Amino acid sequence: MTLNFERAFQQAGPLIIEGMWVTLRISTISILFGMVVGLVFCIMKMSRFPVLRIISGAYIWVIRGTPMIVQAMFIFFGVNQILFQVTGFRLDAITSGVLTITFNAGSYFAEIFRGGINAVPKGQTEAARSVGLSAFKTMRRVILPQAFRIALPSTVNQFIISIKDTSILTVIGVGEIVNRTQFYVGSTFLFFETWILAGAAYLVILSVLMVITDRMEVWLSYERKG
Repeated sequence: MTLNFERAFQQAGPLIIEGMWVTLRISTISILFGMVVGLVFCIMKMSRFPVLRIISGAYIWVIRGTPMIVQAMFIFFGVNQILFQVTGFRLDAITSGVLTITFNAGSYFAEIFRGGINAVPKGQTEAARSVGLSAFKTMRRVILPQAFRIALPSTVNQFIISIKDTSILTVIGVGEIVNRTQFYVGSTFLFFETWILAGAAYLVILSVLMVITDRMEVWLSYERKG
């Protein structure tokens, strides 16, 4: 068996880099939207209104209880079928992928944020209210900043999971890393060399993310001490 890394690097490299940019674009947009969705459903889950708690609980239960590949296929094929019949409009693969990652990550962020908020000592809320802060300002200025620090490790872990989850979007034709790799491998049969390059692409992305988050944790620890 002769390995041909040079050929794979020269030919598959540009395709994989193209896939990296697609992966970064989808994961960045999805994670940001997912955090917003997660925060909204977290607040709903902690609401004193039963209807909001039921809606949030149902969303988290359905998304966390079904495989993401099913969610991607449902949005791209199922939702598109209904959408086209009603409006004549279809979601493209990229938009469907963003929605899939957003709603999937949002269900996990909701529980991560809820755990962070619950971990903040109750005395913090009582102290803030005693000095005249409203419930909204107490949450925004006192509770959420502390909850974010507590939830940071779990939040970073979800970032990593969501980036790797973009590989599932190849089933709906999104041209991310796995899709570009499969395209090249299908025509050259350089399986070993090309999949090593694909793995290296994910390692580069996630290594940069981990370095950034390590710096954030150091900065936050200094801020707490200060």
